[in-house]
Amino acid sequence: MVSTSGIRGVIGNGLDPLLAGEYAAAFGTYLKSGSVVIGQDSRPSGDMIKMAVIAALRSVGINVIDIGLVPTPTVEIAVTGLRAKGGICITASHNPSEWNALKFFNSRGEFIDKEDLNKIKEICSSRKFAFKEYRKLGTVKIDDTWVKKHIDLVLKLKVVNGGAIKKTRLKVVVDAINGAGSLALPKLLEKLGVNVIRLNCRSDGNFVHAPEPIPANLKMLMAAVKKNRADLGMACDPDADRLALVDETGLAIGEELTLALAIAHVLSKKKGNVVVNLSTSRASEAMAVRNKARIFYAPVGEANVIEGIRKNRAVIGGEGNGGVIYPAFHCGRDALVGAAIVLSHLAETKATLSQAASKVPIYYNRKLKAALPSDFEGKMARVEEQAKKDFENLQIDRRDGIRFDFPRGWFQIRKSNTEPIYRLIAETDSKKLTDVIIKEIMNLLK
Repeated sequence: MVSTSGIRGVIGNGLDPLLAGEYAAAFGTYLKSGSVVIGQDSRPSGDMIKMAVIAALRSVGINVIDIGLVPTPTVEIAVTGLRAKGGICITASHNPSEWNALKFFNSRGEFIDKEDLNKIKEICSSRKFAFKEYRKLGTVKIDDTWVKKHIDLVLKLKVVNGGAIKKTRLKVVVDAINGAGSLALPKLLEKLGVNVIRLNCRSDGNFVHAPEPIPANLKMLMAAVKKNRADLGMACDPDADRLALVDETGLAIGEELTLALAIAHVLSKKKGNVVVNLSTSRASEAMAVRNKARIFYAPVGEANVIEGIRKNRAVIGGEGNGGVIYPAFHCGRDALVGAAIVLSHLAETKATLSQAASKVPIYYNRKLKAALPSDFEGKMARVEEQAKKDFENLQIDRRDGIRFDFPRGWFQIRKSNTEPIYRLIAETDSKKLTDVIIKEIMNLLK
């Protein structure tokens, strides 16, 4: 899988050190000079891929700054903090442990765009790497200070009310799935005066449950919140750029509400526009409208959302998968930022998480994924034909797969950027209607 979201594959069956080295050498050749920040999550293949990446970058004269096992957003802020030419995070994000990937960042610490990716692919396919002679090879430097710096920067954000959070004396269970957030997220919360109960925070890459932080995968966290009588639970994915929440009753309220609550809090401090992707719940739109803000939609992919944020000068944005982007800090999804903003919202409103969630309009949202069927495009045409028959006032958006909007809800079908699958999302004001739509579309796509 090759996209602006990364060069992604299964180790030993698509992604290997040779391929990783070639793409890293192409990235270095494209940059021509300077330094590149390297970080990784905790999955078992990380060290192996990192060695190949470092060797390849040095071979084309690029200096490497290895910041160790860190969240993806830590790499992003280190790029700008160190004035590097770019960054690479070795992580397959929410994919299972057999996967890994190279995520490339530009000098702003943001995902590379399609133009950058195409130039890197062209260098890779032509094999015109700028290999240097032995006196001009790149160097390697270790800098393990960036998790602490990341935490300190989050604590200084104007939208983070550390004093109010400390007064609430919250108890929070953190499930970091033994990934890159295992140290960072609990440490941030402890700095905010939170009593943290660690669950799967060993940083050893043992993903004890499916890594995507959706309600179906958070049963351990839900049970731990109830057992410990905690105020809430927080879960991140292996590279800690997505955050999901469990309320004080042990209910996983859905990763969509992380962004919706963050939008509500940020807009209470500063008015402005909001940008989300086309797979995001109307809950985020509702919170934007409630705060008299305009919302804009972008195709899925962090680079696309960031482009929309810049174009529309948004004060907050993100993706409904729990990815909060606060551009006043940096333009990247960040579980640490999301956690601090959500806790600030709860502290200032003096609400429990279930009370805060109850103020967000209810939408019945279902997300499914399945292997790409044969003649996928033809079957998509059948879905569109049927939708035009079934729904009045139908609006169709083709920027990312196909999204169909109608007065009571919407649904979207798109090919994944990160797995060889398609994703189907349906959301309406009725659980029954959502279920019916899902069933009918799945029948048409069989």
